[in-house]
Amino acid sequence: MEQITFGKTNRSIGRTGFGCIPIQRIPYEESTALLRRAYENGVTVYDTANGYTTSEERIGIAFEGYKREGIVLCTKSGAQTPSDLAAHLENSLKMMRTDYIDVFQFHNPAFVPMPGGADGLYDALLAAKAQGKVRHIGISSHKREVAEKAVTSDLYDVLQYPFSYLSTEGEMAVAELCRTHGVGILGMKALCGGILTNARAAFAFLRQYENIVPIWGIQEMRQLDEILLYENNPLVLDGPLKAVIDADRAELAGAFCRACGYCLPCPAGIPIPMAARMTFLLGRMRKDVLQSDDWQANMRKIDDCTDCGHCKANCPYELDVPVLLRQHKEEYFRCL
Repeated sequence: MEQITFGKTNRSIGRTGFGCIPIQRIPYEESTALLRRAYENGVTVYDTANGYTTSEERIGIAFEGYKREGIVLCTKSGAQTPSDLAAHLENSLKMMRTDYIDVFQFHNPAFVPMPGGADGLYDALLAAKAQGKVRHIGISSHKREVAEKAVTSDLYDVLQYPFSYLSTEGEMAVAELCRTHGVGILGMKALCGGILTNARAAFAFLRQYENIVPIWGIQEMRQLDEILLYENNPLVLDGPLKAVIDADRAELAGAFCRACGYCLPCPAGIPIPMAARMTFLLGRMRKDVLQSDDWQANMRKIDDCTDCGHCKANCPYELDVPVLLRQHKEEYFRCL
């Protein structure tokens, strides 16, 4: 696999990363097989988080006994206090069966932790780094202003940020900012939470940016094999793929849900990340599943929305989520 230098970490890594959210959903033997096959084919970067249920544990099981230096483990914590951060770090070390984390990231904070801050979070990671438990400090964010402030502070080695062919020019400019400041990039949401279905186009688009390491969310062996095929046979962003991108941009331009899940839990029990983009999903997933009695009942829950404001306040993209939900409900039942 083609290698790049991962920003100021100075680590040489493969240009494809493994996003470990989906492995929570499959049997342990399947997640072990997936992770090991990825490693054996040159994938070196594995991204997870303390809050992703069994994800860290599965990584630890899969790679126990493997040469540690050849694996870049990245995890995250949404802790609000130094004591909770320390507890999360110790749990991550235990679950992944390792004595250090390569990149420990603040998980989508509302602000950029700084040395000497009243929150104490950055200083807590500095202490962990001095103890050898953390090699590099990173931050994940869905908000451009937070990402830019973190990068230009020169306090962070790695930024995790959404990059896809639906990103705006301003959002893509973050990649150049990272290059200028020597910050490594983990690119999340390459397929916008599944709303983009052409992995060829997504891969070819991101391959234009030499410093972006996409972390593909992989749940099945066929998905891994597809990404490895593109790695071994590099794609060029040609006319047909550009046409796919143009069509998706025309359909999805503007306000759309990226399925990040920060709106949850919904007090009314509405499955927001699916319901707020249902109209788009109907053209991309099996309609017999999405139009089942269960999903019709889920979409009717939108009538129970009380406009409590929780989803709007927690949406990193500042979407008017209740309005989106009602729009997609109306269109959904029109399509039945």
